[in-house]
Amino acid sequence: MLRVLDVERSTYYAHVSRRQQAVAVATHSAGRPVPGLSYTQDGKLVSDEQICEWIMEFLAGEGASYGYRKLTVLLRRRHSLRINKKKVYRLCKRMDVLRPQRQLKIKYPKRVANNRVITDSNQLWETDIKYGRLHGEQRFFFLMSIIDVFDRVIIAYHIGLTCEAQHLVQITHEALMKRQLFDKVNKPVIRSDNGPQFISHRFEEACAVFEIIHERIPPKTPNKNAHIESFHAILESECYRRHEFKTYRQAYEIVSQFIQDYNRIRIHGSIYDFSPYEYMEAIKQGTVKPKQIKV
Repeated sequence: MLRVLDVERSTYYAHVSRRQQAVAVATHSAGRPVPGLSYTQDGKLVSDEQICEWIMEFLAGEGASYGYRKLTVLLRRRHSLRINKKKVYRLCKRMDVLRPQRQLKIKYPKRVANNRVITDSNQLWETDIKYGRLHGEQRFFFLMSIIDVFDRVIIAYHIGLTCEAQHLVQITHEALMKRQLFDKVNKPVIRSDNGPQFISHRFEEACAVFEIIHERIPPKTPNKNAHIESFHAILESECYRRHEFKTYRQAYEIVSQFIQDYNRIRIHGSIYDFSPYEYMEAIKQGTVKPKQIKV
């Protein structure tokens, strides 16, 4: 037949081999047939029909809306079945008694930090947390602060032995009060990383009440929060490393004084060698040209 059709033997047998391989793959992918039974711990056979009856008894008799995982636990405990949750899932699906899966709703979707050009105060604030060591008490304290990217002022801060979302809400409220922005239409964007205080529902609810936008930087991109990170580097080198804090009270007094000096006295090369407050006053008087900042 191959000679009549002028077909090479190798071509024909290659075609047959491919067909056999395709059939083998299809047969294998179908998997083994469902056995229709399970075993107890002492080796007795139990049919799937009996298991389905027990499942319905659990659901009807106990009044609990159990899912397939807890039904598996009950079958193992009360009927000594050797059964896994996958089979219980399959049986529940066949009987249409599966509980609907819980849908997680994100009330406040994440807003990723955008590139911006800052031309004035109160357009973009950055916030973050810095840890400090209390050597005398063998524990840490926390500094959470808000900086204005344009004028470099630390507007508000919290120093404490704990640092929670409620403290973030408090300093955000304080910052808005200090800048007299509650009755303003245009409020600043506040930028943070993805720490637990910043992604909390409590802070997002406060932002909705304050009518400010909260945006978060992508993971592993501290350069997106560069100005507050720069302040923390200055704080580390010029304050934390120069003092060995014995008590929390000592740390509170020294760090608070440092922040006041930072705002009023310490000069910054990026703002004409002024302190933040001096820079704000110079802009107000019109003696310097405001610098645009790209973030």
